[in-house]
Amino acid sequence: MHNVDAAGLGIGDAHPPRIMGVLNVSRESPYDPSVFADPGEAAAYVEDMIDAGADIVDVGLESANKRLDVLSAEEERERLDTAIETIESVDGDAVFSIETRYSAVADDALSRGFDMVNDVCGFADPEMPVVCEKHDAAVVKMASPPNLDRPGAIEETDWTERCDANWAAEADYVDQVYEALKQGGFTEKTIIDPAFGGWSEAQTREDDRETFRRLREFRGLARPMLVSINRKNFLRELTGRSTEEALPVSLAATAMAVERGAHVIRTHDVAETLDAAIVGEEFARKRVRDPERGIEELDVTRVAEAERHFDRVDAAASNPDEAVTRVFELTGLDDRRADEIAALASDRGVQFLNGTRSHLLVGTPAALRGLATAARDGKLADRLVDRLEYVAREAE
Repeated sequence: MHNVDAAGLGIGDAHPPRIMGVLNVSRESPYDPSVFADPGEAAAYVEDMIDAGADIVDVGLESANKRLDVLSAEEERERLDTAIETIESVDGDAVFSIETRYSAVADDALSRGFDMVNDVCGFADPEMPVVCEKHDAAVVKMASPPNLDRPGAIEETDWTERCDANWAAEADYVDQVYEALKQGGFTEKTIIDPAFGGWSEAQTREDDRETFRRLREFRGLARPMLVSINRKNFLRELTGRSTEEALPVSLAATAMAVERGAHVIRTHDVAETLDAAIVGEEFARKRVRDPERGIEELDVTRVAEAERHFDRVDAAASNPDEAVTRVFELTGLDDRRADEIAALASDRGVQFLNGTRSHLLVGTPAALRGLATAARDGKLADRLVDRLEYVAREAE
């Protein structure tokens, strides 16, 4: 995993989870408590966030709401003075991030005291990585089409033009998010953002939930990851909560996100989110990591996660479905059926373990698939074949 130094703040596997608090100097923002037009009031709000545990403060010049007109770079710059005056007035230690899609605005902000950039259009402005590298600044790259007017609208990308047509026909939403992050490359200090939050009419809440389920796959990009899930609709809908009532579900998701590999959590609720992130980090599975020996155990639980890492290291000729071991418990087998499975399993790299009340089937997805094929070819009982084929499907 590539770690990032953001103005002295370490971000990545080698560091604790970081909390990014939010300040908006745009009256269009949908979350009123974070919106300020007066620099003095804004500075006081920022100091409260820092005291509560914010490592980074992200300042938004405009709302990214898809229903609002996009500000031009000049219009954003008109609001930048308020942001600059705010951070100059803050009594506290934090990394200051400017949220913008324009390289010119980023250049101005980084020249006047900001430390990093949060690019909601994912390098749609091709000069953005150039500017960030010039200033040696960390930059968050949100998954987005190459369109400055449509941040995060992944489905609006013509993937047949940007990727193989066969890939475009088969890719699901998470595949598209992953590919959007790859497009345009990375700087040495890039942090990725999978773009939660309904950025287009086509993006559904189930898309967000599936992205969250598969969050570990984004570790295949080997970059620190930011997630912005605080009070988002895809979580609120699960419990039927309003925005004001959605803090508990956001905190539950925060702990899970950190456990699944998130390094930065963007939030309006700093103190509570920090507690949830600490819980997520404490109870995450500890993996072997020794930089001096050049050893890192990858966080892989599913075949799709292995595929991402195989692609990253150009190991496409290998078999990712041999990189994961799955364990299934089988009940209701009589001795004859158990003996039939055991005889087939021993020749196909699958362990079949007899217990006093049930049995365990242990193997890679490839081995389990081979066992199911052997059961079918061996004309075992239909019910037994069905059970083994089900196991093989679910193991993928």
